[in-house]
Amino acid sequence: MSYLKTIVQKPVAGRQESSPQVCKTLHTVDVGGDAPHVLFIIDELCEIGGAERVLLQTVRLLRQRNYNCSVITFKIQPNLEETQQIDFPLYVFPLGRTYNWNALRVALQIRRIIREQKVSIVHTFFETSDIWGSIVAKLSGVPVLISSRRDMGILRSRKHFMAYKFTGPLYDAVLTVAPQVRDYCINQDGIHPDRVHTLFNGLEMEKIESARSRVRMRRELQIGDHVPVITTVANIRRIKGIDVLVRVASAVCAKFPESLFFVIGTRSDRQYCEELDQMVASLNLQKNFRFLGSSEDVASFLKMSDVFCLLSRSEGFSNALIEAMACRLPCVATDVGGNREALQDGKSGFLVANEDWETAADRVLRLLQDSELTREMGDSGHDIVLHKFTADVMMDNLLAVYRETLRRKAK
Repeated sequence: MSYLKTIVQKPVAGRQESSPQVCKTLHTVDVGGDAPHVLFIIDELCEIGGAERVLLQTVRLLRQRNYNCSVITFKIQPNLEETQQIDFPLYVFPLGRTYNWNALRVALQIRRIIREQKVSIVHTFFETSDIWGSIVAKLSGVPVLISSRRDMGILRSRKHFMAYKFTGPLYDAVLTVAPQVRDYCINQDGIHPDRVHTLFNGLEMEKIESARSRVRMRRELQIGDHVPVITTVANIRRIKGIDVLVRVASAVCAKFPESLFFVIGTRSDRQYCEELDQMVASLNLQKNFRFLGSSEDVASFLKMSDVFCLLSRSEGFSNALIEAMACRLPCVATDVGGNREALQDGKSGFLVANEDWETAADRVLRLLQDSELTREMGDSGHDIVLHKFTADVMMDNLLAVYRETLRRKAK
């Protein structure tokens, strides 16, 4: 029997820390039926990065496979383009501290959703959801609890490290975006290896194929075909190494003065962005280095580029990297996190050491000077994505984990 669930946000009166974000009722949708119900809990939807994109993609693809899905978040930016057209229940429960009366109230709201809607799986993203949310879910009687871990603990505080060890046994499965992250969860959090699975991100190739072509994009942006374009995709924070890319740009532009370096992503860290602007100016790269902001048409920008460059200081697994490979771009990336799992050094691009801008610049110049190598590496990267990093592969592996954990719990 189906029923309609309206997505609402319930403010807490009289508590400043819990005052609601400006948010509208997004949709009314049918969430009934006998299919398993997966409830995702994520700390916030205020900036759409890799994890947020994967969550929204996963929900949409699960619904196509007859799973019921809902999402709870504790904070939202209401004007995000990505949240305007969603067609699943999205609950926003403002949460400040996790140990006051408001936290208890939110916990009871989550408990009610889990019990009334017969949630089969709670799937968490990020620290508050992983730690506090896991305890609430278990006390609410959810059959299966799963966590997605997407980095090497770069956002954890000291208390987080302790709490992750405490809550680790609560999880029926932990999904990691790369083998390096899996090892981290086993060694740092003490989770039994049998419960930690690597689940690579997956691309929907139809979106790549439908993106605008190189010729069309360059014509629209008034960029000549002969102009070298080097692109990166990252929300702008120090961890993403954009300052290293600026140094690469200085070396590349010394030999190819017309080169353009595009950074696609939100200016997340104001102080760091100011430092980058000053650095670009000091190196006289104002005409060469462009911050384009976020875009929902990343693939079109990638298709009109010549090289993709990702010089992050730390990564879990980069969606942007495999998207560039899918667009047949040769890639230069730092050998951190899961980059090695996607990028085969010398075959689909080059891996370089963290902070080594000189080697990165050398590899970019080598690609710009050798069109045959650029084509071969681009084709190789495209083939790697087709065999290993598609959305179908990702969903098959995710559903296998869901089914197995539900089967074990049903015994």
